[in-house]
Amino acid sequence: MRRFCDNCAMRNELYRRFERYVKIDTKSDEASKTCPSTPGQLKLARLAAQEMKEIGLKKVSVDKNGYVLGELPANTAKKVPAIGFIAHLDTAPDASGANVKPQIHRNYKGGPIKIAPGVMLTTADSPELKKCIGEDIVTASGKTLLGADNKAGMAIILAAANFLKNNPQIKHGALKIAFTPDEEIGRGANRFPLKKFGAHCAYTVDGDTAGVIEDETFNADGIAITVTGKSVHPGSAKNVMANAVRIAADIAASWPENMLPETTEKREGFIMFTACAAGIESAALKGIAREHDLKKLRALEKMLEAIIAEKRVKYPAARIELKFTQQYRNMKSELDKHPQVMEHALAAMKEEGIVPRIKPVRGGTDGARLSFMGLPTPNIFTGGACFHGDREWVSLHGMEKSARAVIAILRQWEQASR
Repeated sequence: MRRFCDNCAMRNELYRRFERYVKIDTKSDEASKTCPSTPGQLKLARLAAQEMKEIGLKKVSVDKNGYVLGELPANTAKKVPAIGFIAHLDTAPDASGANVKPQIHRNYKGGPIKIAPGVMLTTADSPELKKCIGEDIVTASGKTLLGADNKAGMAIILAAANFLKNNPQIKHGALKIAFTPDEEIGRGANRFPLKKFGAHCAYTVDGDTAGVIEDETFNADGIAITVTGKSVHPGSAKNVMANAVRIAADIAASWPENMLPETTEKREGFIMFTACAAGIESAALKGIAREHDLKKLRALEKMLEAIIAEKRVKYPAARIELKFTQQYRNMKSELDKHPQVMEHALAAMKEEGIVPRIKPVRGGTDGARLSFMGLPTPNIFTGGACFHGDREWVSLHGMEKSARAVIAILRQWEQASR
């Protein structure tokens, strides 16, 4: 049974917050050595802290690394564990986050949505749109990403906190809030103030359409391949030259076509080459390996090792080196040790009339590393899709459902406590 109904006031608040956030360019930068990696993230962090104080949250802070913390104290006499909700400040480096101009497509009737001249959102791009008939869809209005990943999560968490502050009849334990920098470049948990955060468990509010809850991520490794070639005059190159450009291209082209991100889905793993800097004498090929099953990840890496071994024989004048670096691991092994975290989230969604859909993340979240740091942290939906590109979208109705889910999860933990 729902405790409060769909209402325009909640959606209007969600949009006002979201609109303010997406106008700040917070694209992270992997090449940067600072934390946060870009100044826009600090600007958004300070705005979020200001809004927390306006709501009346306590212990609001922004540290030098851009981590924002705040708390809505418990309003129940029960001994309820403190529950955290987390979103990230940055947007992906894959597309521009500058001069984002959100636009609302009211009462979506199906079919394609025109975002800008030459930019159309279709159900072929995003089949999830078919489930959003009658809802208000937000997109960008040009060749930028929207920033719903993860500014929708920020808006959802603060709207939920504001609702709870104004409705003290809803009993809950302490609500801990954190906004993190540089999640998109894998650094969101690097300097997370875990002890100061002080939560028993947490939920990232970071992506996917209404009802999705995720308790699995990929196991993820980084790939670095270096090729040291040998340069001579091309007129006398036979049996002497080792062209690092060609060797690097040959390695990338030798990876099976059916094990790429563009040819896999669901629980299928892949290797993706993400960057190549090459000349005749040297080349650096970077990539990522992803699999939900750790044994299958090792099998993928063995396949790449075999390709490298073959190229060493094929190009004896070159030196080819391969290195794997652990990035994060599947959080399910840690979450399974704390079953209440998922059980309460699922029960809360059902109570709100939201049909939960458990999915594995085809990617990672701050929650993956935080779970291994001792803070069990699954991920719940924001109501959006097509992240990291100019066809990114989010449903305001989906955001409202997410805010309701946040409130219901806190209520569920309170009801289950003594």
